[in-house]
Amino acid sequence: MPLQIVRNDITKMKVDAIVNAANTSLLGGGGVDGCIHRAAGPKLLAECRTLGGCQTGSAKITGAYDLPCKYVIHAVGPRWLGGSHGEREQLASCYRTSLALAEEHGCETVAFPLISSGIYGYPKAQALKVAVDAIQDFLLEHDMMVYLVIFDRAAYQISEKLFADIAQYIDDHYVDAHTDSHTRRLQQQALFSEEPPMCSSVLPEYMDDMDDILEFPKGRLFARASSLEDALAQMDESFSEMLLRKIDEKGITDAQCYKKANIDRKLFSKIRSNRLYKPSKPTAIAFAIALELPLEETKDLLQKAGYALSHSNKFDIIVEYFIRQKNYNVFEINEALFAFDQSLLGG
Repeated sequence: MPLQIVRNDITKMKVDAIVNAANTSLLGGGGVDGCIHRAAGPKLLAECRTLGGCQTGSAKITGAYDLPCKYVIHAVGPRWLGGSHGEREQLASCYRTSLALAEEHGCETVAFPLISSGIYGYPKAQALKVAVDAIQDFLLEHDMMVYLVIFDRAAYQISEKLFADIAQYIDDHYVDAHTDSHTRRLQQQALFSEEPPMCSSVLPEYMDDMDDILEFPKGRLFARASSLEDALAQMDESFSEMLLRKIDEKGITDAQCYKKANIDRKLFSKIRSNRLYKPSKPTAIAFAIALELPLEETKDLLQKAGYALSHSNKFDIIVEYFIRQKNYNVFEINEALFAFDQSLLGG
């Protein structure tokens, strides 16, 4: 996926360039800056001495020396002075300038720390919002793989209100997936029995659970086909066909769709060229988000890929929360999914 939030040590990222949260002297410091200089070795400092420093909101590029990347981009973020001294624009400029330098030097993969969120005091939730917005704007116009590297949980925060709202939504909707193993055995017997499938009304309250266990779309329990011709006759529009139809109906381009979905162009090409392509569940949901589909249409698109949303899956509940809120920003959804230790949308 073009933007991915990962928990890692940025000095160990095998990418084309890593971004250093530097100070204006570019001569090293504490936190991420110190870690990068120690890992790169003394030659990095020697090159930095030739650069004449760097202004806040800007960035300069050097070699990486002993690091496993090609370049280090030194970005100087603002100190937090209350938010009314141009901090947001300066921080956004760090990301824009860094990405422009990366593109200029032919980088296809870049890893950022959360700039200014350490000793410079920028509130972490706001720093994250600025980072994601700036990177998202860049990726809408350019092809690049960008990682936002979080070293530990304490360094990462979404807003307290959003976290609390999602946690409450999960509490209100979560169904324990393991409360009745006897019922589940009966459900599986019904699905795989030689007898014709039962009418859905026989299992009224358990249909959602069966979807989650077996990922059988609701209402799709077909009778056993008597021949290949009958089986083919039961096939209908595939995931790929429905996706392409929805893109046309929305009046957007393929590129607009896969970029909004946080999907790599190469993966989209595979889906377009193969009508029977089976995407992962996060990829299928990402396309539903990019198309801004309401909940029922999202379920329909997922069904074509063989998936369903379930209230016994926290990932599904969080996605449902954002759809019901009509928030279709895949990057903001991924921030929340990361905060709750869930898989991210995209592919």
